[in-house]
Amino acid sequence: MSPLHLCLLIHAHQPVGNFESVQEEVYRLSYLPFVEALEKHPGIRVAFHYSGILLEWLEKRRPDYLERLRRLVELGQVEMLGGGFFEPILSAIPDHDRTAQLERMSDWLEQRFGRRPQGAWLTERVWDPSLPRSLAQAGITYTLTDDYHFLSAGLGEDQLHGYYLTEWQGSVVRVLPGLKKLRYMLPFRLEQESIGFLRAVRERHPGGLAAMGDDLEKFGAWPETHQHVHVNGWLRRFFEAVEASSDWLAITLPEQYLAQHEPLGRIYLPTASYQEMMGWALPPGAGRDYQELLDRVEDRFLRFVHGGVWHNFFHKYEEANLLHKRMLDLSRRYQELGQALPAAPESRRRWDQGYRKLLAAQCNDAYWHGVFGGLYSPHLRTAVWGALLEAEDLAGQIDTAPRGARRLDLNVDGRDELLLSTDTLGVVVTPGDGGTVAEISYRPRAYNVINSLARRPEAYHSRLQEAQQGGEGAQSIHDRMVAKEANLGRFLQYDRYHRHAFRTLVFAEGRTPDDYRRGCLEECVPMAQAPFQVVSAEGSRYRLEACSPDGVWQVANDVSIEGSALTANWEARHSGGRLRAGLELVLNFCAPDAHDRYFVLPSAAGGAPRPRLGWSGHVQGESVALVDEWLNLRIDVRVAPAAAWWIYPIYTVSLSEGGFEKVYQGSAILPNWPAPDGVARAKVQLEFGPAR
Repeated sequence: MSPLHLCLLIHAHQPVGNFESVQEEVYRLSYLPFVEALEKHPGIRVAFHYSGILLEWLEKRRPDYLERLRRLVELGQVEMLGGGFFEPILSAIPDHDRTAQLERMSDWLEQRFGRRPQGAWLTERVWDPSLPRSLAQAGITYTLTDDYHFLSAGLGEDQLHGYYLTEWQGSVVRVLPGLKKLRYMLPFRLEQESIGFLRAVRERHPGGLAAMGDDLEKFGAWPETHQHVHVNGWLRRFFEAVEASSDWLAITLPEQYLAQHEPLGRIYLPTASYQEMMGWALPPGAGRDYQELLDRVEDRFLRFVHGGVWHNFFHKYEEANLLHKRMLDLSRRYQELGQALPAAPESRRRWDQGYRKLLAAQCNDAYWHGVFGGLYSPHLRTAVWGALLEAEDLAGQIDTAPRGARRLDLNVDGRDELLLSTDTLGVVVTPGDGGTVAEISYRPRAYNVINSLARRPEAYHSRLQEAQQGGEGAQSIHDRMVAKEANLGRFLQYDRYHRHAFRTLVFAEGRTPDDYRRGCLEECVPMAQAPFQVVSAEGSRYRLEACSPDGVWQVANDVSIEGSALTANWEARHSGGRLRAGLELVLNFCAPDAHDRYFVLPSAAGGAPRPRLGWSGHVQGESVALVDEWLNLRIDVRVAPAAAWWIYPIYTVSLSEGGFEKVYQGSAILPNWPAPDGVARAKVQLEFGPAR
């Protein structure tokens, strides 16, 4: 009887902007010991994919590791896989950027390992029917998706033990089905159980294929797995069990298997990812219904239970959508610049440097959230915003014509946004959402000072009470229910609006800072989220106005950029009696407990004059400053007349590999004034400069 062929495709990735300490820890716990184990077991063959971000980090920090990989490649024990260099979701970026990402990775691997890859890792296994054209054009001949893609296309489980051809408008690639059962077994079940599973597959499909694609990080870097996989010897025992089964189990590199076997046929796969991802992409209520349906449906029908598609994250999270649409807008600009690029070598150098930054801004992690995904991580969003803004700055150095104010439906909501750009500041105004500002980017630091995240329900919030503190042994993160600190439930508070700046809040005179912090301000909601009209927009100035149909309230805001200052001359009127009115700001320096990031409060304020950013309280005065010494950026917020300042930190509760955690998403800052006659007027100015 012919042997079963086992193909392991192992993927390793670290996001743009991840902490150096995290990368070092993952290297120590997972990357290094896995390769050390391979070196001791020459009969084991593995196809490795490392994202370009991680490869460059390894080249800089651990070049000896790459040398070890090169030797394993030369010995025929390792095959290196390609993919998008900066680990984008290929279906979410333009075609020309797909090609650039794929070719950049193939070039890098060819230079370091001596040959171009034939296979490509598909980021998050997000498949789109048009991908064969992009892959084939970049010289990629095969990829892997989950078995779910094949099952939902109508195949049965007994048809998953080989590979298929698929095409888009005549461009052909080969696709391997990765077995979910094997993905869940390794490394969380006893090695003999995995071998038993493979033996049973071989008995039904002699000469067939069992492919598995999953993360290298789960072999040591996921919670509790280093002890299980390496210290307690699971990986060694698994490798030994595979080697001992060589009479019926052939562990094979995918390129070798494809060269020696015919395809099982032709298939057309639906738009899909792994099943968990398609649940994460749904809104919370639908996500809970989806999980309940999965729990109820018989196994044979699960393949037809389809959740959302990956792109639904741009519906679910407006913050991800803004970042994505800003990236697409800049990608179009780079294509236009590339076609009309001046002949000067300096222009080409800047274009190349800027385009690389644009591709880095396509790194997937900051655009989505599940148990994986980094949308809830401010440092990952900050890194992607930074790459985007640096690319934008370099584009401006090539095309020096003033851009001024632009109106376009940037976020694809059917209403125009307003984009203002100067040498110092970039501003995205959302007139349709309360006349607010969604982005304020300070160009000298390539930093979006808003970059916050609204507190919103998540499907897993209902499970927070089940979470316990402490470890539960080596488990798949899909089963892990751990809280990183006690009483996280007190932070489960949800916002009515997107976390933008310049939102008008009008409320009763008796409301308090604590009401504001707890979301109980009972402000005039129609006023806070009103659609504003753009009365004028020219250069670096604009004026917005809104009023209620019955004339009960009116708001006007004149905003201008002069040098490094953004100034709003604001007026709010309401006929509701004795009121207070404020213009809310949201600013985010990411680290609430760091000693070098703090507020500078009015001298009359009680307590510490420079509390850290996690501070909550209220003061009176003409100005408040936020300082980030690490970034070397200071924002002075000045108002006239003097205001009451109500301030609190914004904390979300999210679920990651490590369990439930609270994450600082910036500070809500509300300068507000009494309006005894229903009228409030103020000048609010944000001035940006160095912290030292």
